[in-house]
Amino acid sequence: MSDTKMTLTKAFMAGPGPRDMREAVLLWGKGLCMGVADIIPGVSGGTIAFITGIYTQLVDAIRSFDFAFVRRVVTLDFSGALASVHLRFLACLLCGILTAVVGMARLMNHMLHVHPIEIWSLFFGLIAASVYVVGREIRPLGPANLGLVALGTAGSYALVGMIPVSTPETLPFIFLCGAIAICAMILPGISGAFLLLMLGKYEYVTRTLRNPFVLDNFLVIVVFAGGAAAGIIVFSRVLHYLLYRWHAATVSVLTGFMIGALRKVWPWKEALETSVIGGKVHVLREQNILPGGVDAELFLAIGLALAGAMAVLLLDRVSRGNMRV
Repeated sequence: MSDTKMTLTKAFMAGPGPRDMREAVLLWGKGLCMGVADIIPGVSGGTIAFITGIYTQLVDAIRSFDFAFVRRVVTLDFSGALASVHLRFLACLLCGILTAVVGMARLMNHMLHVHPIEIWSLFFGLIAASVYVVGREIRPLGPANLGLVALGTAGSYALVGMIPVSTPETLPFIFLCGAIAICAMILPGISGAFLLLMLGKYEYVTRTLRNPFVLDNFLVIVVFAGGAAAGIIVFSRVLHYLLYRWHAATVSVLTGFMIGALRKVWPWKEALETSVIGGKVHVLREQNILPGGVDAELFLAIGLALAGAMAVLLLDRVSRGNMRV
């Protein structure tokens, strides 16, 4: 191996990330869980990051790609650039996310259509337990922080109930959509797909992705990706500042976001308004309803909700042990 390769290898290993194969596999598994959440409408990968104890590391890893990193790359200081970013952490995490997206997207889409109550019950239990896990970090749990929890709950509850709007297809607005949607990656309780639906650009963006090499579509994808990059760079810094400057207040609001998001994952729903987008029926407006009766389906749903909650509590216990990365 050449000296250059050795230097790059040392620089890669110098950044934060898993220290051995066991931690790498655990981090990959957390990314896998985030990826599964990201392909479920209304569920955020940021919620899973919070549950698994890597939320702060994720925000720090994203913001490590700063102007200093760009300057080192431009000046061909590749070793310095590698050592300054959290590439090992992100590489393991992104591998897990991509594994889930590629390997489970079709299965989860099928399950949501064939067994919606069962799947939503599982995720309801997962998020309900995560409220406890995240809310436990609110210290002190005084009137001010409880007020912020209520504020976050009200905002999230209202947001997930909004009807998607009709919006322009101009490139500046597409850039803005990318910047807003990507924030859901690190914002617990809100999904990027839902934000695109709310902005009226879900069908437009997914349609361009089906034919990415058409010139007009390629331009839209580049602009959207540019907005996503700008959005996550800016938002990760804002969130990092809030978490370090006003940790309890920020966690209080994020806890409220997850409580409000329970509206979206309530298993029993009734569609009030639908729209055909890209040949598929999408629910624009719906209301939560009570279970139809006491039957086997109800007991199965309760069992799956409890299983989801237990999985979160177990994952939290593991993450708080020696295997935390």
